[in-house]
Amino acid sequence: MTNLEVFSDLSERLNYNLPDLPLYVRKGSLHQFNNYAAVAHWHLDIEFIYVLQGSMDFSVNGKITRLHQGDGLFVNSQRLHFGYSPADHNDCLFLVVVVHPSILGEKTSFIQTYWGEKFSLTMADFVVLTDQVDWQQSILRSIQEIYQEMHKHHAPPNPLRLASQALSLCAAIGDHLQPISGQPGVLTHVQEMTRFIHQNYDQKITLEDIASAGAVCRSRCCTLFNKYVGQTPGNYVTQYRLQKSCEMLKETRRSISEIALACGFQSASYFSSIFRKQMGMVPQNYRKQVANIDLT
Repeated sequence: MTNLEVFSDLSERLNYNLPDLPLYVRKGSLHQFNNYAAVAHWHLDIEFIYVLQGSMDFSVNGKITRLHQGDGLFVNSQRLHFGYSPADHNDCLFLVVVVHPSILGEKTSFIQTYWGEKFSLTMADFVVLTDQVDWQQSILRSIQEIYQEMHKHHAPPNPLRLASQALSLCAAIGDHLQPISGQPGVLTHVQEMTRFIHQNYDQKITLEDIASAGAVCRSRCCTLFNKYVGQTPGNYVTQYRLQKSCEMLKETRRSISEIALACGFQSASYFSSIFRKQMGMVPQNYRKQVANIDLT
């Protein structure tokens, strides 16, 4: 399993490990991403990161935090976030645990109300976790334990234990979340613009299209992308298309030409040129390389 799947589907549901258990538990590495940077994304799920080796910068709603080996991070629901290398091509190995609110079930209104309060847009966007604070150290340990349960080799994972561990993680962080001031309206514009790109990346997309999706002018669109996504709208479109092409190269047997058109590139030759420039190899070689990678 490559870490390309860690941030796949962006504003949609992730590809969870087990059927009917909305829990995503993987090991990832920055080196699989274009320029060692994941694509900015958001989802309803809450997310926990634990750094195993190296370091990375992590952006949440435009605020950047540096994480080192042994550090962790909680990212609240519906926050625009992504990790990237703090220096040129420095790798980082990490665990990620992502929990969707549907893990609570359909008839647990009291618990769902609590979830809605704790993991709303009015609460803290993120919490940095270190081993210097007892309750944070406990969460970091729980992230590792849930990964070990999901990926143990001697037996299938126990879904009851996984659900219990996931809910315990949510309860532990919920005890320490504080309300924040300010209005989430600006981020709504950014989310609508990124959502438009995710849904239309296979089509021709102009700056005007992106700005219209967020109900802002083109200048405001560029300003918001630079602040919250860390790049121009055009570069974001290209990066997202490249990520989708990487997923197709790994998960399907579609031809290079088919993948190029499916990802919104003008031609196979143009796709190969952009792919080589950004990824350091042609699509065919990437497909061969990822076939041999298993980070889990």
